[in-house]
Amino acid sequence: MGRIADQITEIVVPITKAEKLKLVDVDYLKEGNEWVLRVFVENDEGELSISQCEKVSRMLSEQLDEKDPIDSSYVLEVSSPGLERPLKCEEDYLKHLDNLIKVSTFVNINGEKEFIGTLKAYKDDFITLSIKGEDNLINIPIDKIAKANLTVEF
Repeated sequence: MGRIADQITEIVVPITKAEKLKLVDVDYLKEGNEWVLRVFVENDEGELSISQCEKVSRMLSEQLDEKDPIDSSYVLEVSSPGLERPLKCEEDYLKHLDNLIKVSTFVNINGEKEFIGTLKAYKDDFITLSIKGEDNLINIPIDKIAKANLTVEF
């Protein structure tokens, strides 16, 4: 996570906790000519409302105006992580066992850097995937994962 995303995380976590929400991820990136600050939140029920997003957005906007951690103009977006939510921590992996996920790694594992499969286990800092169309399981060390998210098969 970049320096700006780390600073935003420190600002937004108390807000999400106060609203009984969980911070999923923070992205700060340039899209076209604009910088976009995206904050993804969820609740335990999985039914995040627009009014919850609006409330977090207002509260965060006030804090950002006060603390001013970003020195250029940007667009603030607060939303749910959606169907292809990122998996960031042990809790995320355990919550989504038996779901289809996509994993990108920093290094080759069995000659590959991208995997799509069913998440079968999280144990001892490894995830275990069952790759579609293959009978075997693959173990991927957590510290080798660049990005992991739920994925949808059409």
